[in-house]
Amino acid sequence: MPPGLALGRHRVVGGAARDGRVEMSQEVDFDVIVVGGGVAGAVCAYRLAEAGHEVVLIERGAEPGSKNLSGGVFYCRVMEQVFPGFVDEAPVERRVTRNVLSFLNASSHVNIDYWDARLAEPVNAVTVLRARLDAWLASRCEAAGVMVMPGVRVDELIVEGEQCVGVRAGDDELRAHVVVEADGVNSFLAQNAGIRAKEPPKHLAVGVKSVIGLPRTVIEDRFHVIGSDGVAYAFVGDCTQAVAGGGFLYTNLESVSVGVVLRLDDLATKGLTASDVHDHFLAHPAVAPLIDGGELLEYGCHLTIEDGPTMVAHDLTRPGLVLIGDAAGFTLNTGLTIRGMDLAAGSAIAAADAIGAALAAGDYSQQAMDAYPAALAATFVGADMKTYARAPAFLEVPRMYRDYGLLLADVFHGIYDLDLTPRRHLLGTATRAFKGSGLKLRHVVRDGWAAVRAL
Repeated sequence: MPPGLALGRHRVVGGAARDGRVEMSQEVDFDVIVVGGGVAGAVCAYRLAEAGHEVVLIERGAEPGSKNLSGGVFYCRVMEQVFPGFVDEAPVERRVTRNVLSFLNASSHVNIDYWDARLAEPVNAVTVLRARLDAWLASRCEAAGVMVMPGVRVDELIVEGEQCVGVRAGDDELRAHVVVEADGVNSFLAQNAGIRAKEPPKHLAVGVKSVIGLPRTVIEDRFHVIGSDGVAYAFVGDCTQAVAGGGFLYTNLESVSVGVVLRLDDLATKGLTASDVHDHFLAHPAVAPLIDGGELLEYGCHLTIEDGPTMVAHDLTRPGLVLIGDAAGFTLNTGLTIRGMDLAAGSAIAAADAIGAALAAGDYSQQAMDAYPAALAATFVGADMKTYARAPAFLEVPRMYRDYGLLLADVFHGIYDLDLTPRRHLLGTATRAFKGSGLKLRHVVRDGWAAVRAL
């Protein structure tokens, strides 16, 4: 915390629990302290400030968004609940109206290319650059009365008895009725407080991304989009060299974000490095033409959640404390979509509502904080985490990363390779390709049933 920071103490913070309520004992600096200036933290802070509460938003980076690598695809309809007119007012890049699922093999690919004008009205998803988006969210927070405090690393929570009463940064302390942890996938605060154990590598992945600058006209011509429309690709197969994970590519206004997400334990088992897999993907004959002639604007890697539903099994609350966004494990990868920001915003809304009720009642006990996960379970966040709980296990199937892509390519090769031999009906062509694939019928049936249950 900046040296010499002086904040007038006011009101009181809960002390020892008594009959499910919290006995008042100490003054506080703010009603609520939010740690982490990403989507989850900013949305929660904004909602609380809009309701008239005194809130501080603490961000470790030099400014909100400075630590975020590029951005992503944001399924943004939830943001209209917080910022009406979000798509028109926020610094979004393109509106995603086309989605491509690509089964990538060493010398072929099979694409499912889906475009639909209905995804444009109302806007379903946008691409964003987080440095710009997070800065905009922080400005909206400040306009609502939030004290935004960048460049501060929170070292630990202040816990008295069982009650969280504030945070400590170096020699400085801030106290509040409620602390909100929105400090990302690692959430060292939660780990140090014993709320979350260190996640095993199976639950985590490393994302490696390049941002390639291209003229706007080139992007629109190359990706067959016009105006503010954009496209998002999801790749499976040779993009990861059989490591569990996938590749991605999406268009911004004047750049393309492209990279891979690799599960940590499988990456180590395969003996590969994330940077080499990333470079292999960008050099693939199906990918290289999409970024040809571009200028590398940004390159980096970051840790991400691979098994969100399992991580959410951890506690989300303690007396005077709630976890939201990535810190709570709210990420979903179904292989078709990768979601995090919309779930972060949804969890932030539910948390802000529960905290607002606790502030009104002057009750910061465990029972009061547990109103948050109870409310969350009734939202799309809780429902979707439950619906797709089996998705991570389904995506562990090794056949997903080689065999099925090759089978699809062999089927289409049999259709289009007119080599002067007599043609077979489609069923015969597919049967021949299947027999040559080495796949067992029982595996295909099992995987198909698993896909139906997981997706």
